[in-house]
Amino acid sequence: MRSLLNFLIKYHVFFLFLFLEMFSLTLIVRYNNFQRVSFLNSSNAISATVFDRAQSVVDYFQLKRINETLSEENTRLRQQLQSLLLTDIENASGYVVGVDTVEAYSAKVIRNSVNKQYNYLTLNKGESDGIELDMGVVCADGVVGVVLDVSENYATVLSVLNGRWAINAKHKETNYFGPLQWGGLDPSFAYLEEIPYHVKINKGDEIVTSGYSSIFPEGISIGVVEEIEHSSGDTFQEVKVRLSVGFGGLFYVNVLKNTNKEERIELEKSTRNE
Repeated sequence: MRSLLNFLIKYHVFFLFLFLEMFSLTLIVRYNNFQRVSFLNSSNAISATVFDRAQSVVDYFQLKRINETLSEENTRLRQQLQSLLLTDIENASGYVVGVDTVEAYSAKVIRNSVNKQYNYLTLNKGESDGIELDMGVVCADGVVGVVLDVSENYATVLSVLNGRWAINAKHKETNYFGPLQWGGLDPSFAYLEEIPYHVKINKGDEIVTSGYSSIFPEGISIGVVEEIEHSSGDTFQEVKVRLSVGFGGLFYVNVLKNTNKEERIELEKSTRNE
């Protein structure tokens, strides 16, 4: 306490000067219209700047929640789109033909690789969230992979960038289909094979899922044609495809569940046995 009193006594002239300055400014602002308006405008501008910076900081720390909300909204929209497609087909024909019912679950990518021969992803959702083996995984840009293994709270995904797996894909313009597989080097490209020579394919044509497997519905984007390679003496042409998904920047994905999958598999298995 004594130190504080000594400090005030020592600098009392300075503090008196500050008090008189503040008192003078108050009188000027209060009794002069021009100075009052200028002061209010300046203080409002400073306050707005401070609040804007503060809100920017708050928004930054809310990005995680915002991204999760957007991911869940994308999942709901994907389900609604699937329902609308089913409704259109039912209205046109009276019954559904060849269209699987799909449910979607939102998940966050918590581990990912793109620079290995066999690349995988890990998701923060598992059996307790409804994730099962062999579910298709997609994002807003297209196909990501397929669920390989599941625990209570996590799932691993076989990435498109894995030479051990091929997607059943098709050329959207002609409906000719074949296996699409990663080449093992560049994460931006994969190769669509077994397309006959007579099929006309152009650079920029879209490659999508064929719908012939129970993993992915028909028409999900995989990429666009980058180059067509012809080998002499070969029956088929090899199509180089630029993948639509940027695998290095994956953050949120949707896991697709085909609710008619078991029925379809059992029927096809029974047919093969016969």
